[in-house]
Amino acid sequence: MSMTKLIQIALMGLLATSPLAWAEQTITTNPVTGVHTWKNSAHGVSFSMKQLLPDQVRGFFVSRGFSVKQIDSYATSCVYMMILSNDQAPGVVHFVQNNWSLVSDSGSKPPMDTKDWLQRLKQAGAKKSALIAFRWAQFPPEHEYEPNGDWNQGLLAAGLPAGSSFDLVARWDVDGKPYEGVLKNVQCP
Repeated sequence: MSMTKLIQIALMGLLATSPLAWAEQTITTNPVTGVHTWKNSAHGVSFSMKQLLPDQVRGFFVSRGFSVKQIDSYATSCVYMMILSNDQAPGVVHFVQNNWSLVSDSGSKPPMDTKDWLQRLKQAGAKKSALIAFRWAQFPPEHEYEPNGDWNQGLLAAGLPAGSSFDLVARWDVDGKPYEGVLKNVQCP
């Protein structure tokens, strides 16, 4: 075996095990519901988005005190279960959701802001207990994750119409050094 071939194999092995390496995005489909989940990892951080059907979202929030009418605009705003984990980043991962981008045919924008949703729902007459449940169910607008597996999950609304597709560009920093990861061609249910 040539020296060049040995170096190539060594570099491929190094990159494959490096926490800075990009993983290949995966998409899985639930065979019963048809719901898709997009997963990827970058720079030691893994993240995923799982489609939630509007009826699932309505049912979840109606059981927490909302009326169907109050929660319907949220339920149809392209909602996902978002999970983010600091698996092997070189330190504490810090993100601000407003720095993320949903890139679609209509342009680039951050995910819909939880504060805006809370204001809309309050104006629609939602009870305080329902609003608290709503807030706690959302993916945090800003958070820090300790190394070696610290994670959380929550709901994230894209605010796009049914059938839309987009790329999610998630951005974070470790000790002020910026990083990003992408989920490509995410589909709104």
